[in-house]
Amino acid sequence: MPVTDFAALALAPALLSTLQELNYQQMTPIQQQSLPAILAGKDVIAQAQTGSGKTAAFALGMLSALQVKRFRIQGLVLCPTRELAEQVAKELRTLGRSIHNIKVLTLCGGVPSKHQILSLEHGAHFIVGTPGRVLDHLQQQRLDLSELRMLVLDEADRMLDMGFLDEVARIAAAMPAKRQTLLFSATYPDKIEQLAASLMQQPVRVSVSSSQATSSIEQQFYALESSSREQAVMLVLQQLQPASCVVFCNTKRVTQQLADALQQQGFSAKALHGDLEQKDRDQTLLQFANKSARILVATDVAARGLDISELDLVINAELAHDTDTHTHRIGRTGRAGAKGLAVTLADSKDDYKLSLLQDTLSDAIQLQPLPPLSLLDQAPAKAEMVTLQIQGGKKQKLRPGDIVGALTRDQQIAFEDVGKIQLHDLWAYVAVKRSAAKKALQILNHDKMKGRNFRAWQL
Repeated sequence: MPVTDFAALALAPALLSTLQELNYQQMTPIQQQSLPAILAGKDVIAQAQTGSGKTAAFALGMLSALQVKRFRIQGLVLCPTRELAEQVAKELRTLGRSIHNIKVLTLCGGVPSKHQILSLEHGAHFIVGTPGRVLDHLQQQRLDLSELRMLVLDEADRMLDMGFLDEVARIAAAMPAKRQTLLFSATYPDKIEQLAASLMQQPVRVSVSSSQATSSIEQQFYALESSSREQAVMLVLQQLQPASCVVFCNTKRVTQQLADALQQQGFSAKALHGDLEQKDRDQTLLQFANKSARILVATDVAARGLDISELDLVINAELAHDTDTHTHRIGRTGRAGAKGLAVTLADSKDDYKLSLLQDTLSDAIQLQPLPPLSLLDQAPAKAEMVTLQIQGGKKQKLRPGDIVGALTRDQQIAFEDVGKIQLHDLWAYVAVKRSAAKKALQILNHDKMKGRNFRAWQL
């Protein structure tokens, strides 16, 4: 049996069965290197890019060690952003779906803590959260980590960049010294070494090199010459016509300017950076994930932890400040073995950065001329879907089935024209095909769900 097969691991039959149902065929390199040590109960430092399968690696470790009848917090995952925490919690629930009565709770900032307090009173097996909010619950004595058996630090480098070192240390002080600690990081600066030394016992170190992580990604480089970056991005988008694309910039100001310029020219684009309100950020991510926006223009910090499973293209509108960040950016396309494409725009000021990048690549960097200006005469493609917001959610007992049922009743809208649905306490969002949006709004505003009327509008 090949060592890349999950069945070669000491996993419970129910977990192996779930992996098979979810079409987890073979272990990714980081899973192959880290899982044996994780399942053996050892502390592990794993260096791997986003999209390498690291979440499944530590999730399987947590689920394997779980004593489900012992209703105490047994595992804690700390993440730098709310989006990443929600993504990790979702994967834990999905991989653990064969385990009866498992409870995973997210504790993140950016949302009121009232509902989290109520959930904590009912207990949980696993907590996934951001350091600030987890520490807040600890200090208010709402959270008991005295029986914790596993601590996971996900995207540890970014947590330290965001200034969470003190919070992480104080959280660790509230848990048993005898525990398993797993640290996952895309990069490995000195401060990660220091953090590991303070939290871990004889850790096993595993690493997936950048070349392994990006071997399925084709890279293309374009010379800016006389074109502006904004115009160059538009030309690349018009030539390649991606259904989903992330465009990276180095600053919040350039990110917003580029997104505004794209929108003015009719491109389906949204900006994502640290100056956005949480509500705007959530809606931007939602629209990109459900195919209501084709292009996301983002800074590196804002894009950490994005749950993007199918990304056609990454464009570096500006070259990253270092090669690790470049590798992390382009690793968002071609995830888990799929083929990906990354385009980088460069001018004469980027020569030094290009020379550093060349040292990490096997093929010589060839700067190509930009696509022809005539491409800008064509109208940009619209997003496949639009997002409708409904003034009602979990508090009104709405379920996804109610929304789908209302839209497809009497075949008013085809089932295939209804996309992703997301429910919140007081709101619901549904993606529908652009051609069906007008009809869908009419149905949602005039027909009843749960015996009552709800207001709906297009985002």
